[in-house]
This record gives sequence, structure tokens and C-alpha cells, in this order.
Amino acid sequence: MYSVATILAVLLPIISAHPGLDERDGPAAGNVIQNCKEPNTIALTFDDGPWQYERDIVAQLNAAGAKGTFFVTGTLYNCIYSQAAQLKATYDAGHQIGSHTWSHADLSSKSVAQAKLEMTKLETAFANILNVKPTYMRPPNGNSGGSTVQVMRELGYRIIKWDIDSGDWNNQSPQSSQQKFSAAGSGSHIPLMHETVQSTSATLLPWVLKWAKDKNLKMVTVAECLGDPNGAYTTPVAKTGATSC
Repeated sequence: MYSVATILAVLLPIISAHPGLDERDGPAAGNVIQNCKEPNTIALTFDDGPWQYERDIVAQLNAAGAKGTFFVTGTLYNCIYSQAAQLKATYDAGHQIGSHTWSHADLSSKSVAQAKLEMTKLETAFANILNVKPTYMRPPNGNSGGSTVQVMRELGYRIIKWDIDSGDWNNQSPQSSQQKFSAAGSGSHIPLMHETVQSTSATLLPWVLKWAKDKNLKMVTVAECLGDPNGAYTTPVAKTGATSC
């Protein structure tokens, strides 16, 4: 039988060489989270892609020295494989990619088997495109009822909601969304936005970037705002030859 010291001597160099791919610090799987832990941070989140406005959103974030988190689906607006190049570019630029289920399904109404399938189908796409498995997810519509918590605990996901809802999904104007940010004031935040809304990319995001800067908020990923900078991903499931939905 090997000693603990011997096992650690073998494992630690491997973990150090691949930060985030085997470490599981930070929140426990199955936790439902809507606020940042780290002070003076803001984790800008964008749901429902990957879609055509992602390129512009990422360019704005990069120019501002900011990081964002993209909770993406497999088939909501199109097939994830048709946006694979942009998704990979977003990931390579240091932005966080999280799961938003394969088809944007309301997990609270699904059986355990159905909920797991929604997650594992998207895991396969992440493995094929990014060669990682995310450890953070956002349930569609923010609904974590039913078997959601149980399934995410079993599959190793942290459940992320929000404390500022921009309302862009409900056709609210950028000006109305801006009022919600202003009302939230200082402190750390996880805002909900959508990369599929043109006005969010064109109008709301530029305003938010300036607002956050004026508030001296560090614009980081969800994992970073939770004190988990290396825990956004783990080793992926096996790749498959599938490149379509």
C-alpha cells in the first residue's frame, strides 16, 4: 500500500502542470450561488449562446481588460458546433465557459435521467471543442427546482444564479437595465445578461463596463469572484467523432 506522501508526490506535479483540470477548490458541487465571495468584484455573465454577438462582446471585454462568463447551450439558437471557432476563441482569451444545458430545458420538470442527459450531451461538445468539462452551470430560467440540485451534485457542477437581472431577455431597454445596475450600487455582483440580445452588445455592455470601472470593481469570471480561480474546469469526458447536433 502506498503512503499518502508517495501518492501526493506523484499527483501534485500533474495537478500543478494543469491548473484547474483536477483541482476542485471553491464551492461544493450542488451549491446554489447568486453572489460573489470576493470583495469589489463583478462577474459579468452572458447566457444562451454561442451566438453572433459573442465576437463583439468578447472584443469589448478584452479591450477593457475584463473577463466574462458565458453560459452556453447546445441547440437553443443554433448548433454549438457551428460556433465552435468563436467559442474556442472566447475560451482561449481567458473567459469562462459554463453549461446552460443542451437544449435550454427547464430542469425542474425533468426526470433525473433527462436532466443528466441535458448536461452530458453538452459535456461531449465541450470535450470536442474545448477539451475541458466545466464545473459551473446556470439552470435555464434560473430554475433549480426538482432534481436539479441532486443531479448537479452528482455530476460535479456548481449552480450559478444572479443578483442583478438586466431584464434584456424580457425586451427591457438598455436604459431600464442600466437603472438596475445603478440601483444595485457598490459591492460585488453577478449580473445576468444575454449574448443573444443585440442591444446588450451594442449599448448595455459598453455602459456596464464604464459603470464597473467607475465603481472600482474588478471584472472577473464567476469562478474568480467565488475565490476559485483554478476550478472552472475539470478533465473532460471522452471525445467523440460527432461534430453536429
